[in-house]
Amino acid sequence: MTPAMPDQGAAGIATAVAESVQYQGRKTARLGSEQRRQRILDAAMRIVVRDGVRGVRHRAVAAEAGVPLSATTYYFKDIEDLLADSFAQYVERSAAYMAKLWANTEVVLRQLLAQGDGSPQARARLANEVAAMTADYVQRQLLNRRDFLMAEQGFRQEALLCPRLAALVRAHEQILLHGTRQLLQVVGSRQPEQDAQMLTAIIEQMEYQGLLKGADAQADGQMLAMLTRYLQLVLASA
Repeated sequence: MTPAMPDQGAAGIATAVAESVQYQGRKTARLGSEQRRQRILDAAMRIVVRDGVRGVRHRAVAAEAGVPLSATTYYFKDIEDLLADSFAQYVERSAAYMAKLWANTEVVLRQLLAQGDGSPQARARLANEVAAMTADYVQRQLLNRRDFLMAEQGFRQEALLCPRLAALVRAHEQILLHGTRQLLQVVGSRQPEQDAQMLTAIIEQMEYQGLLKGADAQADGQMLAMLTRYLQLVLASA
């Protein structure tokens, strides 16, 4: 389910991913039915965060959602459908969130570029600013969207065994990868595709370590230092 990514900017790419999401479970026509289906999906996500993907079972989800067991099997014929739609909803919401973030970030980066004169000193300052913005993004993810990151880790692991989830994981990865590539192009990277691959890998590893270790001021300092070094290398050659 990896959609073609038109050259439409980072925010447009995230929006394209959101619009490409397809659900597997039974479709609903009435508002009450859709609300119940939504409660089931939200309950499944809470279980993923709390107990991991393997904790998602029809009976457990029904109890968490406060609906009859028959409701979960009515909307989702099996656990794979329920997991796929739970993660599809996560991808859709994440893409909408990232579309707004990318749009705002691009405005800030273009303002920073306009303030510089293209000198090595100005590019070094730009690299520092981009590193600080990236570190702030990771810190806010860990502080404000920790449950989402926990769920994402669970689904990424399960995707190794489930092709439907693997397609959704690949689509989700496009949001960060293509958005990062677009923004690196804005600040003048000569190899935006390769640089984006590296930067997204760094970000994902930092998120994982942040989930593993929790809040740590020393780790935050190390994160900023690592990002600053990498972006200095990228932008110094631009």
